[in-house]
Amino acid sequence: MFNFRKRIVVAAAAATIVALALSGCSGSGSSSTGPAASGDGTLTIGTIVASTTFAADKAPWANESPYMQAVYDTLLHAEPDGTVVPWLATEWSYNDDNTVLTMKLRDDVQFSDGTMFDADAAAQNLVRFRDGTSPQKAYLATLADAKAVDATTLEITLSAPNPSLLAFLTQNPGLQQAPSSFGSETEQTNPVGSGPYLFDPKTTVVGSTYVFTKNPDYWAPEQQHYAKVVMNVYTTPTAVINAIKGGQINGAPLSDNSTITQAEASGFTANGQQLNFFGLLLFDRAGTNTAALGDVRVRQAINYAFDREAMLKAVGQGYGDVTSSIFSPDSTGYVKDLDEHYAYDPEKAKDLLSEAGYGAGDITLTMPQSSGFTPATYALVQQYLGDVGITVENVNVAPTSFLGDLLAAKYASSVMQLKAAPTSWETMTLDLLPTAGWNPFRTDDPKVAELGTVIQSGSEEDAAKAAQELNEYIVDQAWFAPWYRPQQTYATDATTTVETQTGNAYPYLWNFTPKQ
Repeated sequence: MFNFRKRIVVAAAAATIVALALSGCSGSGSSSTGPAASGDGTLTIGTIVASTTFAADKAPWANESPYMQAVYDTLLHAEPDGTVVPWLATEWSYNDDNTVLTMKLRDDVQFSDGTMFDADAAAQNLVRFRDGTSPQKAYLATLADAKAVDATTLEITLSAPNPSLLAFLTQNPGLQQAPSSFGSETEQTNPVGSGPYLFDPKTTVVGSTYVFTKNPDYWAPEQQHYAKVVMNVYTTPTAVINAIKGGQINGAPLSDNSTITQAEASGFTANGQQLNFFGLLLFDRAGTNTAALGDVRVRQAINYAFDREAMLKAVGQGYGDVTSSIFSPDSTGYVKDLDEHYAYDPEKAKDLLSEAGYGAGDITLTMPQSSGFTPATYALVQQYLGDVGITVENVNVAPTSFLGDLLAAKYASSVMQLKAAPTSWETMTLDLLPTAGWNPFRTDDPKVAELGTVIQSGSEEDAAKAAQELNEYIVDQAWFAPWYRPQQTYATDATTTVETQTGNAYPYLWNFTPKQ
């Protein structure tokens, strides 16, 4: 079902980590413990965001996945290459039209409060996630019902097929929180799950350092490679590299490619992969708040205004591939020619703006500025758009507010780096459907809906054809202004081995192991 890219794991690779949000404050580092036997010692890793919640129905993924994976199991697991494998669900099957998924569940899993995991708990979590506030709640938009047939049999009924459902159940839609904790006063701050680690609120400094200790009753002890996991929050590239140089962490994402050589000089290995797209998100396609963005010619002009090769070199240090599309090369919707659809052409951009009735200085775009991206990025955006007559006013936004402001449609456009999803349907649910988290202005386009129906329910051949047509349409309509697909790096020290995770900004927690 899934066609995933080969992961790139090379010591000298460079990358730019996805920055979905930047929150919290720089944490005080905890020293690396050096080599440890499996199940012993401490793993200390850096994150670029603080935990915003431990409530499973509100949970983000990507940058916050380490927090959730420490304390919660998911119904299914994904191998590093993206292959879906059994976990709490041991086997599964669909009916003929792929609208009913029946799963057999384990009967030996206990939540940290002593209650047992069963099919009823799983059903409640699924419905709750669908109705919750997670940025990825659209992943379960077609969930009509979930119910327990018996204690170990879960039946999931869909209003329409969800081609990526199994993959989604390895992520936040599949998180299993103890129903006994639903709605409690401490639900968002003190998780009750069945995961490999237990949250330690006594030694945690919220927003800075999060501590997790080994769950002595965990049903899969082979997944517990450390006795303790510490997650320190570093909201700037400088803070991350300083923690690396100081030997305070075993691993961390590098959000600035220029720091790769410094990390390597400190004895760290750069584990790289290409995962995301980076550029401008043009949210307000109907011109609700910024009238000019409602004209496709303006959005196209913005695309022609950027020299993508120069952006890749200046911001991405040359690590990555230029593109005008948000579709991953792994996706059935990928069309290679679209990578160079918008060549750098400032004169054409000016002509399009003129055709749309806008002269120099007539359009002002107010964009949020976050510490998660380099000041040079924002300066280049101002320069390139200014060169074609568009004024950019940057507004400094607190790291704790950046993600929430974007998802709440407070800004018509923004610099952003997002996941280039490995499947076309995930791209739909993540970025394009009216219910998609990264479609905050709820753009509802009949053409997108028509092609989405084929991707969702059509034959494999028809779905692939529709996905490519959709890609072409989205690029032509300039819903986004991507610059390039960056390589991202996760740096690990000499005592730690990690496998990067296809489709996720962070390696999955159980893929960290101590070197012997």
